[in-house]
Formats: sequence, C-alpha cells, structure tokens
Amino acid sequence: METINLNGLKPDVAAKVAPFFEAVLQGAHAENIHSIHVVGSALTTDFNPKVSLINSVIVLKEMDLGFVEFLAPLGNTYKKKGIAAPLTMTPSYIDNSLDVFPIEFLDFKLLHETVFGTDIMETLVSEPNHLRLQCEREVKAKLIWLRQGYISSLGDKSLISERLSDSIVGYMPLFRAVITLLGEAPPVLRRDVISALQRLTGIETKIFEKMLLLRRGELKLSKKELTESFEQYYRATERTAKLIDELTL
Repeated sequence: METINLNGLKPDVAAKVAPFFEAVLQGAHAENIHSIHVVGSALTTDFNPKVSLINSVIVLKEMDLGFVEFLAPLGNTYKKKGIAAPLTMTPSYIDNSLDVFPIEFLDFKLLHETVFGTDIMETLVSEPNHLRLQCEREVKAKLIWLRQGYISSLGDKSLISERLSDSIVGYMPLFRAVITLLGEAPPVLRRDVISALQRLTGIETKIFEKMLLLRRGELKLSKKELTESFEQYYRATERTAKLIDELTL
C-alpha cells in the first residue's frame, strides 16, 4: 500500500500528524481512502501551536459512515495533541459542492499539502459568480455575528478580546476570495493578505492587522481600547461588504 509522505510539512507538524495518519491508514477502512491532505495555517509561518490546530481533509472513494465512527474516538484523542477532527468528503461531493463552498475550496487549493494519495485539490476551480455570491453571504453573516457576539459578551473584557481575536482567522479565506475576484493571485500569509486587500481596494486595514496581533498574543488591549477596536473592526467589515456588493464580474 502507498505510504504517507510528510516531507512537505514542517518538522513539528509532521511529528504531530504522523501517528494520527498512520492510525487512520491502519484501520479497516484504509482501502477506501482516496487521499489525505493537510490544509490551512499549519503549512505556513502563521501557525501558532498555542492557539492553532492542525487541519486536514480525508477524501474517501465512497462515503462510509463506518469510517466516520472509526474516526470519532481518534479525533477526541488527537485533538488534545493539537490536531483538529479532519473533514471527510468524496470526489463526487467535491465536484458537486464547488458552487456552494467556493471560498473553502479556493482556500484548500491555495493551502494544502497532499500526504497520501492523489492531489485532488490542485485542480479545483471556483467560478467567479459563485465566489462573489458566497463572499456576500459570508461578509454579511460576519456583520451579524459581530453585533451578536459583542452584545452577548455582556461587557466582559476577556470574552470580547477572545471573540475578536478568534474571528480574524475566518476573515482570511474571505479576503483571499476577494483578492481573487479582483484579478490577483492571493497571498498565503495573513499579513500579506491584508496588505494586498488594502492595496487593491483602498480599504483601511490596520484594524485587521491589530486583530492578528491580538490573536497571536502580541497585543493587549484595555476595555476602552477593545470597544474602540470593535467599532473599527465593524466599520471595516461594513466597507468590505459594500465593496463586494459593488463588484462587477
């Protein structure tokens, strides 16, 4: 049987995922595995083991709920070691979902390392109209989430800080999609993504950079500064939503 190839991963990431993937491939469902891919920030210098989990996608030849049941206890064990429960899908699911989740599949294409099987991610294509429509849904959902998240924090400084810093990671796939729609190949690193967004759109993005620093633990904010940052964050998200609304393809 084909073996796992972890040469494209950083040594610390490879050391963490090796026993997990080996356990997966030694299971009774191994013959049904089409490919395994590490995706996301674990492939970049943005990865911070203190706050980031290693994400992966396991592509099955055919969907098998028995495999999902097999994965469940493994996922619980390895999450404690910094490995997120993998996404499971099939080639046909991917083909039939590119119009529904173009942002996610664009990000998989940009940030993936195939460690077993055939690289199905490299050839994915996100149609511009589908991409723009999901961008509009995503950014408007973020505006709702920001309002509700801020209200439900009930003025708790640590909770506001946590919610704001956690949310910025979810902006990166959206920003990469917007940059793609504007005709450029999106950067991989988060700070480069934010810089490219400002250069291409003129949107002031310093608040997004501040949220990255908060996320990485490189910045501490007082309650007053958090309140001001929330307002800036919300307004910058509003401007991004307006830009997406006005995009013509």
